[in-house]
Amino acid sequence: MEAQSKAKQEQFMDRIAQRLNRPRMIERPAQPFRGAPDFWRTFEWNEQERIERFTQNFLSVGGHVKRLGTMEEASSFITAKARELDAKYIVRQQESALEQLGLETKLAQAQVSAWNSDGSGPDFWKARAAEADIGVVMADYAVAYTGSVAVLSSPYKGRSVSLLPTVLMILIPAERLKTRLGEVLPEFDELGQGRLPAGIHFISGPSRSSDIENDLTIGVHGPGIVYALIVG
Repeated sequence: MEAQSKAKQEQFMDRIAQRLNRPRMIERPAQPFRGAPDFWRTFEWNEQERIERFTQNFLSVGGHVKRLGTMEEASSFITAKARELDAKYIVRQQESALEQLGLETKLAQAQVSAWNSDGSGPDFWKARAAEADIGVVMADYAVAYTGSVAVLSSPYKGRSVSLLPTVLMILIPAERLKTRLGEVLPEFDELGQGRLPAGIHFISGPSRSSDIENDLTIGVHGPGIVYALIVG
């Protein structure tokens, strides 16, 4: 059966080469270059350029970007948006920087919960995230060239916080905004398999899904509204 299968594979590839009117490749082509070229490894924008390019790219896919000077300004922005949207339930990562936003105090009309803060288990917190009007996360990295934000998972940073709420607020410290994806990925290689986070999630604007008839739908597989708040 194995020999028959291989024979069919050969016939299939021969027919493709014949239809293309070109000789079939038998040997692996030479690959003199590996990875990114040298000029790309050293390519870098300054901070203002990174912010401008990230903003352009994130806006181009339907996201929203706000530049803020301090975490206090970020807190005020999130609070104002929560009131504007009449948010009843907000879930955030359990991070000290997000705790300092003081959302629990400022949004007395809403229930604000920190992921996995009471040991109820992942199923309970997934359900809470699915009910949330707003999710608040801290970006671990952001990339200007692609307009992407990387959010890592951990027991206190469940991926459901960025995946399930209707609206997502991503806080991006300006120093974490890089020019190229190639500045971010090597750090994961250096960690090694045993020390990698449970999940590495790249977010480039709101959820966008389209079918074969080119019907675009926003918010089917993730938040339909995403704010990137660049702080600093």
